[in-house]
Amino acid sequence: MKTISRLLMLAMLAGIFSVPVAMANTDDDQPHMRAALNALREAEKHLQEAAHDKGGHREAALRAVHEAIRHTEAGIKAGERHEDHHDHDHDKK
Repeated sequence: MKTISRLLMLAMLAGIFSVPVAMANTDDDQPHMRAALNALREAEKHLQEAAHDKGGHREAALRAVHEAIRHTEAGIKAGERHEDHHDHDHDKK
C-alpha cells in the first residue's frame, strides 16, 4: 500500500510541475477550457483517493469525471482546429 501511495504522490507531483511548463509553451487561446481540464483531473484524483464507494456514488462520479475529461479534451482539440482555420483579427480590439 505504501508503494502505491508513493507512486500516486510522484505522479501527482509530476503532473503539478508539468502543467505550468506545458501551458508556458503554448499560445493558449483556451485558458478556461484548460483550467476546467486541470480541475477535472484534480477531482479525479480526489475521487480515486476517497475511502469507500459511498453506495456506488464515488464510482459513478469517477465515470462522469472521466467522460467530462474526454469531452473537454475533445473540445480543446476542436477549438485548436477552429483556431487554425479562422483569422481572429476581428476578436482583437
